[in-house]
Amino acid sequence: MTYEVYIKKDYKPRIRSLARNPAARSRSRKRGLQLLLLAGISLIIFLQFSAPGYTFLQPEEPAPATGITKATDTVTASFKQVPPYSPPIDQEPEISTLFHPQHDEPGSVAFVPEPEEAIEIEQTATPTPPVPEWQTIKVKRGDNLSLIFDRMRLSPQELYRIVSIGEETKILKHLKPDQELRFQIKDNRLAKLEYDVDLTNVLRVTRKGDKFSAETLSSELETRVAEASGIINHSLFLAAQRAGLSDNLTMQLVSLYGWDIDFVLDIRKNDYFHVIYEEHFKNGVKVRDGPILAAEFVNRNKPIRAVRYRHEDGHIDYYSEDGYSMRKAFLRTPVDFRRISSGFSLGRRHPILNTIRAHRGVDYAARTGTPVKATGDGVIDFVGRKGGYGRVIALRHGGKYSTLYAHLSRYARGISSGKRVKQGQIIGYVGMSGLATGPHLHYEFRINGVHRNPLTVELPKALSVPDEELPHFKVQTRPLLAQLDALTGSTRLAEKASQPSSLVALKEVDEPAASSKN
Repeated sequence: MTYEVYIKKDYKPRIRSLARNPAARSRSRKRGLQLLLLAGISLIIFLQFSAPGYTFLQPEEPAPATGITKATDTVTASFKQVPPYSPPIDQEPEISTLFHPQHDEPGSVAFVPEPEEAIEIEQTATPTPPVPEWQTIKVKRGDNLSLIFDRMRLSPQELYRIVSIGEETKILKHLKPDQELRFQIKDNRLAKLEYDVDLTNVLRVTRKGDKFSAETLSSELETRVAEASGIINHSLFLAAQRAGLSDNLTMQLVSLYGWDIDFVLDIRKNDYFHVIYEEHFKNGVKVRDGPILAAEFVNRNKPIRAVRYRHEDGHIDYYSEDGYSMRKAFLRTPVDFRRISSGFSLGRRHPILNTIRAHRGVDYAARTGTPVKATGDGVIDFVGRKGGYGRVIALRHGGKYSTLYAHLSRYARGISSGKRVKQGQIIGYVGMSGLATGPHLHYEFRINGVHRNPLTVELPKALSVPDEELPHFKVQTRPLLAQLDALTGSTRLAEKASQPSSLVALKEVDEPAASSKN
């Protein structure tokens, strides 16, 4: 038996026995030569296509052999190290460019690129640096200008210079939540600052060197005239909402007709209204509602018209078509109430004393703390406690009229005897002081000291348009009244015995289901 020793890479000898059969040894050698040849071919292919630093060269033509009896085929391969090829940045390398030309060596196979055309590069001017963008900061609760500057990483010295400008920037000391400040920062320094004082005025602070200057820029809002109509089925607020009126416009309508209509007791189903009003826009976006210009309210088939008029001295108020003021000397009700818990009566049984006692006023049931308003201009005649009335305020309106407000929980700030108050001013708050079974306001109205029913008494009118201004009043209000006529479809709805066409149209829109049944 013959043994051969093979040494591995780890230098540990390993002895393997070979077969004695010569044929088997021959087959084993041939298999090894085949594997070696395949490995060499694989290495050549790998170097050709994967190794950029090597180039495969064709063998040179051998010189003619002399004295050789047996012709042999010789394959010669040679390798030469060359620098790696780097293609141009703007050109994708092809596979053939991996074979770099070898100094014009004969017999070398390599890709020779064609000479590139000269490219002229135009000299362009240096681009202008972009203008810094504006950064908008919304004021948070508890914020001030110092905290905002700190968040923006702006210098406290810049804040001091801005605040020290004067009256123009004094408003920046009183920022409110949800207001916005716009900053333009350049080179980590404040270049401009803008603050919207209101819808029409913008405060702009601009850097000039190391100093700042401030200016107020004013702009006018775009005004558009709009119209709305509605019919009441359940409440005025629901009807106004369906007609597209905002809560602000609805409250204007209530205030406008508050002297003639009690919107809790007097409203009936199928009452309707028409309103002409202004809308204010800024940059094409609606920002607020304007005032009501003209309106018509039909209550119990009685139309009441009102139009807005600006006096020659600039004073603005609402008047009827004939120039009589819509504002009366007294409001009909002094409080926003839920219901009337007790009316005017001379033979009412007292709920606590259980005796028949005259009730010379009206009790308006409302929540504790509901504001109580003075129904007319006057002077406070009495403030304090008064027997079963509890906390009381008594007002004197000239020499003829007086009012009383009882069962208050507390008085408004600044209310004291002898002080003058205005119509609609809050003077106290609903409570149940004195003899009261629940929170309510007891309200009395007196003429020459005699109690009158506040719900039915005829209230005195305020002053009308002066006679010398009537021509100017007619000229100014005529276009509005004409537009109101076109909106209502009639100049005098009350003169028609039948229902107006405009009301029929409103009913069809408001109650499509009912109309379809008929």
